[in-house]
Amino acid sequence: MSNPISAYARNIIDQLPTERLLALDVFRGITIAAMILVNNPGSWSYVYAPMAHAKWHGWTPTDLIFPFFIFIAGVSVAIVMNRELAKGTDKLFLLKHAAVRGIKLFALGLFLALFYYNFTDPNFSWVDARLFSVRVMGVLQRIGLVYFATVLIVLYWRDLGRWLWAIGLLLGYWALVMLVPYSDSSGNSYQGLLEFGNSLPAFIDDFVFASKHLYYKSATPFAFDPEGVISTLPAISGCLAGVFTGNILTDKALSLQSKAKKMFIVGALCAAIGELWGLVFPINKALWTSSFVVMSSGWALLTLAFLTWLIDIKGKKYWSAPFVVCGANAIFFYMFAGVLARLLMMIPIADTSLGGWLFSDVLQPIFGNYNGSLMFALSFLFISYWVLDYLYRRKIFFKV
Repeated sequence: MSNPISAYARNIIDQLPTERLLALDVFRGITIAAMILVNNPGSWSYVYAPMAHAKWHGWTPTDLIFPFFIFIAGVSVAIVMNRELAKGTDKLFLLKHAAVRGIKLFALGLFLALFYYNFTDPNFSWVDARLFSVRVMGVLQRIGLVYFATVLIVLYWRDLGRWLWAIGLLLGYWALVMLVPYSDSSGNSYQGLLEFGNSLPAFIDDFVFASKHLYYKSATPFAFDPEGVISTLPAISGCLAGVFTGNILTDKALSLQSKAKKMFIVGALCAAIGELWGLVFPINKALWTSSFVVMSSGWALLTLAFLTWLIDIKGKKYWSAPFVVCGANAIFFYMFAGVLARLLMMIPIADTSLGGWLFSDVLQPIFGNYNGSLMFALSFLFISYWVLDYLYRRKIFFKV
């Protein structure tokens, strides 16, 4: 009698095209699943440290998730653009397609920012509280902007030009943040600060957007956004790191072992350089500092190298089936989870929301504070996966 779990995994893995980069699919799936898990605890007051972001400088495993997603996008850009350019596809056509995709991603991010209504407050005004106060920047918005910029660079610059862009954006952002002076409304002048609400990125965010359109609305002296305006620039370098990695993965002159070894060596160097750079330009996700980009790109390379060794070289692949499912509909996964999370906040029950009731009245009494919060996140992930699996088995894939 066959094991149903084993049969399920084999049914997924054995049907994949043999030429697919399975390790990359799994990496994408692990990253998006981790993002959904850490974004949906039962209570933000009870989150285990590795599943929370660093309070300011420094990093936790959770801080690696978003830059990993941007890195993976870069790998995909390299694979797709190399293939299309080899076929002779017009560059302007590819750029227009990238622009449309970037706009769609930005629009989906705005949709999530607008998707909320407080049914418990009879005086709630969606127009005032959401539409006129919409958070303009965000995760999907940053991905859309970075994706378009990366495609533009890949299409119109060769390897040397791409490297110059990647290094120039990192060094340029460092120079801007540390050397350019700015001042607040009271005339106080600042330079080179990396404080919460007091940095050049915060100053620019506050200047470009009114505080009500930013994530940290009450930060002083400047409201700012962790996915802000100029902090998006170094994120492009992280995506280009993915492009360079994609070129390694598609290099037919290299064996799988050589590819994994090269990614491991470069990844270890980048992680070390990022940490050393962090001694003078602190690693900080909210400011997306250059040291953070180099460090996180290093860990992305190390992770992909390990998965390539484990899955594609050693053949240990059937455990990865659920992550293949997650990665196949990654953007839908993110959108579905975002809508579901907001519905749990919106639907009233007793004197709280449905999500609050499930945690405080169902899970917390059984599992306690931290484990109850974790069980909520795991249950949320399981329900989302059930929907993804349904779509996967029916070969329904949503592309942006």
